[in-house]
Amino acid sequence: MLRFVWRQLTSMRTALFLLLLLAVAAVPGSLFPQRPTNAAAVDQYIEDHPVVGPWLENLQLFDVYSSVWFSAIYLLLFISLIGCVVPRTAQHAKAMRSKPPRTPRRLSRLPEYSAMAIPAAAGVTPSSAIEEAAAMLKKRGYRVDVRDRDTGRPSVGAERGFLKEVGNLLFHICLIGVLISVAVGGMFGYSGQKTLVEGDTFVNTLVGYDSFEPGNNFDRGQLDPYSIRLDDFSVTFDRQSEANYGQPLDYTAEMTVTESPGAEPEQQVLEVNDPLSIGGTNVYLLGNGYAPVVTVRGGNGNVAYKGPVISLPSDSSYTSSIVIKAPDAQPSQLGFVGLFIPTAVVGKDGRTVASDPDPLNPQLLLDSYYGNLGLDSGDPQNVYALDVKGLNQLNGRQLDTGGIVLKAKETYKLPEGKGSISFDGLKRYIAIEVHHDPGKMAVLMCSSLALLGLIMSLFIGRRRAWVRAGAHDDGRTMVEFGLLARGEDYRLDAERDKLRELFGRKWLVENGQPDDDDRKDK
Repeated sequence: MLRFVWRQLTSMRTALFLLLLLAVAAVPGSLFPQRPTNAAAVDQYIEDHPVVGPWLENLQLFDVYSSVWFSAIYLLLFISLIGCVVPRTAQHAKAMRSKPPRTPRRLSRLPEYSAMAIPAAAGVTPSSAIEEAAAMLKKRGYRVDVRDRDTGRPSVGAERGFLKEVGNLLFHICLIGVLISVAVGGMFGYSGQKTLVEGDTFVNTLVGYDSFEPGNNFDRGQLDPYSIRLDDFSVTFDRQSEANYGQPLDYTAEMTVTESPGAEPEQQVLEVNDPLSIGGTNVYLLGNGYAPVVTVRGGNGNVAYKGPVISLPSDSSYTSSIVIKAPDAQPSQLGFVGLFIPTAVVGKDGRTVASDPDPLNPQLLLDSYYGNLGLDSGDPQNVYALDVKGLNQLNGRQLDTGGIVLKAKETYKLPEGKGSISFDGLKRYIAIEVHHDPGKMAVLMCSSLALLGLIMSLFIGRRRAWVRAGAHDDGRTMVEFGLLARGEDYRLDAERDKLRELFGRKWLVENGQPDDDDRKDK
């Protein structure tokens, strides 16, 4: 029973089935949010689907790539491929060392067959014809073996195309290498995200990330202590085309990179699809936006918050949502929620809208709240959202006081002496992802070699050829040859014609005999 199970598991049919099953098993990872990458989205999905969500959680569909069933398919595929490749490699190595198969008794039964008669005047004996045929086959890449030299009917067996099976084995071995490399990358790799405002510095430590997804065997010692500072970020918008006016053409982030403590800082440029390579990691540019610089003062006049606030763009004109929290404001904590508009204009309906992505007329449109923001409880909160439950509203479009409209360098005093907010300036920010995958180079090499092996297996033909010669009663030397392909080979007839041309040129033309193109194959 164990032998039967092992043979079934290590068959090529099973390996192909497991490979297809692995691809199908990866589909839920794209359909459902995954806890390692976005745990909040998973919790929200379960909350929105109270019946189905817990079942999906039990089936590990929110953590597909670390699930028991996905790992089982992965390991079975790995074992199956090894069980397929190792015996085939040993068999092929033995076949490459062995002699070509014996010469068939009747060559005329082979798929491709031809014969020719060499006149007695040419002085070609059966033995010399076979030796010359072996030499010509060897030049064409065949491995040859001359048989029955001392008999009246000597022959030569030839074989070529061993690289076809080598390519096939190379493809499967490299497929195993890809699986191993991906596993290594998943175990020891990591990725993290960080938002940088102009002038900010990021240090590659765990506390420096906004979010971080480590591999299963990640060790914080893998983090190289480099630092990067965003000096300037610029966006080039289309100002020539009417159809695409205002569309971004180029993003350029000028960075100062220090690869290790005490190292000399270097100026580098980060662009889309052109990451920075630092300390074994790649730093990618993911997004960008505006960060208005604000100052919030409490009712006692003290500064409760001062600095840039990241806004999240929602359209091509960079209309952005913004949340400002000032938990240090006294006597009441303050919160603001609203919009940042780079170029504000009044629309036909009387509402303020954005007309251009460049900051030609920046404005802050805010609603204000006071009360307990809930930041002192220790429960994590989304920095880009303000929970207004339990808060008292000071300003708003639905209130008599109206909303806050702030232009650059303006200050607004809150009602009831709760404090003030100032719009001091404007900076840009970028969102970056730091990705480390120790298996990526191995994946590249293995996938490239696998492609090479696939090309070899598709375009190289495995062929065998046999040539037999004998003497006729009238003194002529009769030569017949046949070819056999291992598998499908639509070029086998062309190989037959090529061998006939070589043999005819050697034994007929060189010896002064006409090369009869109309000679019939027998």
